[in-house]
Amino acid sequence: MDAGDRERLLHGTHHAPHSVLGAHPVPGGIAFRAFRPYARAVTVVSGGMTVGLHDDGDGFFSGLLPLREVPAYRLRVAYEGTEVETEDAYRFLPTLGELDLHLIGEGRHEELWTVLGAHPTAHQGVSGTRFSVWAPNALGVRVAGSFNFWDGTGFPMRSLGSSGVWELFVPGIGEGELYKFEITRPDGSKTLRADPMARRTEVPPATSSVVTSSRYEWGDAQWLERRAEVPAHRAPLSVYEVHLPSWRPGLTYRQLAEQLPAYVKDLGFTHVELMPVAEHPFGGSWGYQVTGFYAPTARLGTPDDFRYLVDALHRAGIGVIMDWVPAHFPRDEWALAEFDGRPLYEHSDPLRAAHPDWGTLEFDFGRREVRNFLVANALYWCEEFHIDGLRVDAVASMLYLDYSREPGQWTPNEHGGRENLDAVAFLQEMNATVYRRVPGVVTIAEESTAWDGVTRATHHRGPSGFGGLGFGLKWNMGWMHDSLEYMSHEPVHRRYHHGEMTFSMVYAYSENYVLPISHDEVVHGKRSLVSKMPGDWWRRRADLRAYLGFMWAHPGKQLLFMGQEFAQGAEWSEAHGPDWWLLDPHYGAEADHRGVRDLVRDLNTVYRASPALWQYDTEPAGFRWVTGDAADDNVLAFLRYDADGSPLLAVSHFAPVVRHDYRIGVPDDVPAWHEALNTDAARYGGSDVINPDTVKPEPQGWHGLPASIRLTLPPLATVWLRPA
Repeated sequence: MDAGDRERLLHGTHHAPHSVLGAHPVPGGIAFRAFRPYARAVTVVSGGMTVGLHDDGDGFFSGLLPLREVPAYRLRVAYEGTEVETEDAYRFLPTLGELDLHLIGEGRHEELWTVLGAHPTAHQGVSGTRFSVWAPNALGVRVAGSFNFWDGTGFPMRSLGSSGVWELFVPGIGEGELYKFEITRPDGSKTLRADPMARRTEVPPATSSVVTSSRYEWGDAQWLERRAEVPAHRAPLSVYEVHLPSWRPGLTYRQLAEQLPAYVKDLGFTHVELMPVAEHPFGGSWGYQVTGFYAPTARLGTPDDFRYLVDALHRAGIGVIMDWVPAHFPRDEWALAEFDGRPLYEHSDPLRAAHPDWGTLEFDFGRREVRNFLVANALYWCEEFHIDGLRVDAVASMLYLDYSREPGQWTPNEHGGRENLDAVAFLQEMNATVYRRVPGVVTIAEESTAWDGVTRATHHRGPSGFGGLGFGLKWNMGWMHDSLEYMSHEPVHRRYHHGEMTFSMVYAYSENYVLPISHDEVVHGKRSLVSKMPGDWWRRRADLRAYLGFMWAHPGKQLLFMGQEFAQGAEWSEAHGPDWWLLDPHYGAEADHRGVRDLVRDLNTVYRASPALWQYDTEPAGFRWVTGDAADDNVLAFLRYDADGSPLLAVSHFAPVVRHDYRIGVPDDVPAWHEALNTDAARYGGSDVINPDTVKPEPQGWHGLPASIRLTLPPLATVWLRPA
């Protein structure tokens, strides 16, 4: 062997080990070369022939056989105290084809997870695992794992041209093996890295990747067929947000599948939203600092176990939305940060790479291969795990170059603006690709600014000159902040803050909105939802019920975080999850908490049965103020309409008094109204001030409408009325 080849193989810097190792025609026959560190002897076995190779030192063995062509052969390797017979990894052709490499280079491989990473397979008739990784700056890459005692010296990978991809087929190993990539950096130092494309990982704090393949057989075909029938913005959508590790602490994916679908179905939510399930090293990040973008967290089970949970939810008629975090990643030295010795997944400019809020690194959205990694990741969760929606975290931090940065800490874009044009292009590509490939899936942006066109189609340009970002829905952070601010005031002061409850309708149709009461609002000193309300325990619960009634009637979809559905008084903690003991029949105040949960169930039930509350969520024709200016009375009243013009009247009263014979304007084409829901009902823990009888309009015009009805308004309550 050439001395240079020998040196590069020993030091892990050889880019083409297959050109040296294995069997190769040379003058005089076939040269066999093997690199087996720690071996005592290596023998070539072919048919009835066994030929020992010469020990060249340092783990190299070679021999020249007088053959005309390369035969089928195996290697018999003798170590101290044992002998193994195996296929030679260096006799195999590459497992990636030209088309795969071309698409990777173009940043257009939409099924990237099928070619990169570790895949158990049969190659040239031999079972094994093919490994491949993108590391364009590496001087060399080797595979280390449980199958070679974490010494990758004898397992160098080959570089596949200019693609930056390294590849090796290792015969004889399969599922369950642990592995990492040993990368020789440009400066000659070495780093051991988890696979960015790993589809399974060890349970944290262990960090190895795990060879895996799925054998799961889905049972949700009916669900998948049906979900594309009506677009999300024209369908009922009420979401129960869940942190899986703490919903019922200690439960696995499969155990959750026995409890979560039944609970959510009983409460009537249409969807669950799972806080990020992708693998993350620190549980306290709740999944928002991801290291394994293609692997469901191993804390709760295997990838197929997670599939089982999604399947169980679908079979219960519940959609699954997943939080997805393409904005940033942590700096752990075994993961993505400076993966091959230089900035690769992160931006090369340190100011652009460093996320100012979280101590993490931002992705380089302008790099084709990085954009491909993320777009394919979105598709992966939807196609491989049948996820119905992706709620994209921290979109605002992606869109603005000056996000949380002071002057001098950011550089304007090519037009002199603050918009991150690379991130805009990435989000547009991701949304367009997901909607093209996976019918019925919805993408949802957590975007906290007034960016123009978050839910506008990517090919429609707005006043700003940008095409839309292409999301299906957007979290309405303004509504959330304003309405919670209003509710935090004592009722006597609310008249001065009335606009905080009405302002959302000024922009309600600028985007397709979700109204989120998420985990972010009930942690870190912000208090739980019921604890944000003023007054004594009775008034807090009454305010909470009235607020939920207002929220479910307001244009937009609904999202409620776990524990808030039964008025948990304490903030959420990932360490112990919701305070389920509040619903224990032996607890003295159990009825108070059960009452709120019963209300949430009824809100969802009436909501789903009332197209007026969701069919025209994104169209002004679906809403009309009855009174938006009754600030002195703390009253808000509005009509919602379905596609046929059938109305629902919602009246919210945020004062702790009863108002008798309160006149509300109504259309004159509804002969009678009946109370469909009243948050003050006794069964919810209220004072039971209700309107039990059918209410008939009077011909007296009111609130700009031709007729009116007189209602008894309960204290701190929301009332819904429908045509009788």
